[in-house]
Amino acid sequence: MAVYSGAVLSGSTNGRPIPVAAVATPGTTIHTVSATKYEELFLFASNVTGIAATLTVEFGGVADPGDHLVKAYSIPPNSGPIPIALGQRLAGGVVVKAFSGTGSAINITGYSNLVS
Repeated sequence: MAVYSGAVLSGSTNGRPIPVAAVATPGTTIHTVSATKYEELFLFASNVTGIAATLTVEFGGVADPGDHLVKAYSIPPNSGPIPIALGQRLAGGVVVKAFSGTGSAINITGYSNLVS
């Protein structure tokens, strides 16, 4: 039987929001997946500014569109958490990054379920 254990995103400090500072690829590091186990990734984005901002999330690389789960997704101004990835299963040390058209407008929160 699979065992799931929750963990904060590795790009976060103690579970705090991760400001997406990058405005181009490669993006701000959100999470580095385990090299030996599967993880289910849950990500939420919120816009902390008064204008809409775009968000692109890169899963393991910078190839467009192959590595992009979300591409130039518009996050409304002053928004609460919006689901971006709900249980995306990853493995092999994949590094998840994000960038926005407006630096530090978007905060990413979430968690990872380590599957063993």
